[in-house]
Amino acid sequence: MDLRMQRVAGAVVGSAVGDALGAPFEFGAAGEFSARFPASSPGLARADPGIASEMCGGRGWESGEATDDTQMAVLVGRSLVERGGLDLPDMFARFQRWATSNPKDIGLQTESVLTNGMPWDLAAALHFRTNRFAAGNGSLMRATTSAVFFARDGREATMAAARRIAALTHGDRAAWEGTAVFHELIRIALTGADPLEAVGDTLSEVHPDHRDRYTTVLDPKWHPDDATEFNGAVWPCLGSALWALRTTRTFEDALRAAVDLGGDTDTVAAVTGGLAGAVYGLPAVPTRWTDRLHVPLPGSTEPSLGLSELLSLAEELAGR
Repeated sequence: MDLRMQRVAGAVVGSAVGDALGAPFEFGAAGEFSARFPASSPGLARADPGIASEMCGGRGWESGEATDDTQMAVLVGRSLVERGGLDLPDMFARFQRWATSNPKDIGLQTESVLTNGMPWDLAAALHFRTNRFAAGNGSLMRATTSAVFFARDGREATMAAARRIAALTHGDRAAWEGTAVFHELIRIALTGADPLEAVGDTLSEVHPDHRDRYTTVLDPKWHPDDATEFNGAVWPCLGSALWALRTTRTFEDALRAAVDLGGDTDTVAAVTGGLAGAVYGLPAVPTRWTDRLHVPLPGSTEPSLGLSELLSLAEELAGR
């Protein structure tokens, strides 16, 4: 596996690992993760044969079980691979089949859009016109697979694709822009360059109506404690992920920092895992976190995806 492929695999697997690692701590308090698993004692819970180190499960989740974040990312990736590119009606139909197959978790906004009976190109816009809020992080959480797929196409193309995919479920342009920034930072990381150094140039491509809010949360001086909204919103979620990457030096520490923020821990950690995985590569992802990793796919007849299936998907996305 060459260096670029290690980064691709690190992004896809790292996002899923972050999702599963953070799920049992969702809506918990800040510091809950480190209180249970002190950094000085990795694998503290190994004495319990039912727990695979920090991949502990709980609050309805099995050890290593990925949530809707990774499930939707897999659906995005498979649509891109099987259709040979961006087929928005196909992607939306996959989302709909999944949403109506009783997934264990699904965002309220995403569920509303996917079940409101409107066609793929109107459903999210109608939801936004009715509710006037659609800037949740649900389009960002699933974006690692599409970021990998479009990474070879350059900044303009990858950011444009991110906006179009985000718009399937999120009518607020704030969600489109955050997803576009994430796509571009993944693209930079896969080249071996530092995505943190590319933030300024990337912000210049953000729509002017939303540039200020992203400039604020992506600034090196910003801290998640400065957030004015819950990290379930797209901009503090992305800002928290970059903060976790910027203030740590390893994949493991970045994920620990992300989960320890509390709140929407699965998604913040999934976004952090995608970025950190692209930076550090697959070898940096602890095997004790991937050993029990599995991704159920409601609406599918196949069993859960494990590490090998995620690696195969990563190869297909990168080898388009």
